[in-house]
Amino acid sequence: MARTITINPITRLEGHGKIEIFLDDEGNVEDAYWQVVELRGFERFCIGRPVEEMPRITPNICGVCPTPHNMAATKAVDDVYSVEPTPAAKLVRQLHYNAFMIEDHFIHFFFLAAPDFVVGPDAHPKERNILGVISKLGIEVGGKVIEVRKRCRDIVRLIASKPAHPEGGLPGGVPRGITEDERKWIKETADDTVEFAQFALKLFKDVVVANKRYLDLVLDDAYKLNTYYMGLVDDNNKVNFYEGKVRVLDPQGREYALFAPEDYVDHIGEWVEPWTYARLTHLRKIGWGGLVDGDGTSLYRVGPLARLNVADGMATPLAQREYEEMFRTLGGRPSHHTLAFHWARLIEALQAAEDMQRIANDPLLTSKDTRNMNLKLKKVGVGCVEAARGTLIHHYETDDRGILTKANLIVATQHNAAPICLSVKKAATAFVKGPEVKEGLLNMVEMAFRAYDPCLACATHAICGEMPLVVNIRDKDRKIIRTLTRP
Repeated sequence: MARTITINPITRLEGHGKIEIFLDDEGNVEDAYWQVVELRGFERFCIGRPVEEMPRITPNICGVCPTPHNMAATKAVDDVYSVEPTPAAKLVRQLHYNAFMIEDHFIHFFFLAAPDFVVGPDAHPKERNILGVISKLGIEVGGKVIEVRKRCRDIVRLIASKPAHPEGGLPGGVPRGITEDERKWIKETADDTVEFAQFALKLFKDVVVANKRYLDLVLDDAYKLNTYYMGLVDDNNKVNFYEGKVRVLDPQGREYALFAPEDYVDHIGEWVEPWTYARLTHLRKIGWGGLVDGDGTSLYRVGPLARLNVADGMATPLAQREYEEMFRTLGGRPSHHTLAFHWARLIEALQAAEDMQRIANDPLLTSKDTRNMNLKLKKVGVGCVEAARGTLIHHYETDDRGILTKANLIVATQHNAAPICLSVKKAATAFVKGPEVKEGLLNMVEMAFRAYDPCLACATHAICGEMPLVVNIRDKDRKIIRTLTRP
């Protein structure tokens, strides 16, 4: 008899979601769904606010990834007021952003991803957590993770008042500059972070790449998805987190598109399905083709692996060497291996740390010229950055007084939502075999979404203004025969 396996809640992610796996009479996977079951709706309740408040409001979407929203909002407000930040202000913003990327990537790897590799994907759940990781690696490593993250968060706090929900964004600049005394400990933090990022990469290569079982898992077709890829690149097509053009590569590695962020509406389409609160995205010029990969897909992925796929290299030397080694191991670029997101994430942390060294040594960092006040309201603005989880776009429109009349946020987990559904189904088909399914195999299904590091609070804006109750009544074949609603 056909049955359903429900994983609810799914674990080690930001937000609330569930996975439903439908088995046929033989116990094989017939279908699987990754569902986002929460709603936030920030786009609606921001309407009517002064646009310059957005860098303070939007970081409250999520306590895990607040800095990208703060920075995308700040850049969108820059655009609304037709103003460029001063060179010193831009350095301060980039310092802030690199510090965030480092601490966010490390929390994902050590707290959310490492339990699956350091402890083991089929280890007992009570051991498959950060405490299990520390038990395997030693308390000194755990202490170093905490120390590096704290020092990077101290940089965010210095610039933007608080790391959880930063407020460091003004049109044309930043609220405060950096002093020479502060430069000293920022430089020390950058140097130590480069060293730790190299340690983390060596750990990954020793534990995962050198372990045939784990490397085979990374390369397994169960975790492979042929899609397009999207990410920001600089003028030399190198990875850039703060600015640049949006580059899209097709599944064969050919450039499909290169466009300015303000032109995103010509390239990115949004799609709503009734079974999730996350809007799904696709390449507009191809058109929505459903949840399919390979030939005919209009789906693309964003995030660490996508950024390394679309770029011709890293912007810093140590990260570049790691980039080259990763793609040699994975069989070339682009890589479609979902679990390689973890490897790419650590390479990005190294680039961010190296770039933090560059900024810490730049004479302009301590300039007092931190605000360009040549503001001119044009009423429309788009801000784009690479969040830890992928490309983040904020689009604002205002009236003649600068009061928000429209807000559209396209976040990384929206870009990845449809591919995550496919990844979960593919992993479930590979690992779930009836009639009895071990917990470790269900965790291997969860590993398919965990590699994306989804942020569900950020992604849920499919419904405007209302959240009605909908009850679907299905027959034995799961077909909807009646729908009951309560407005």
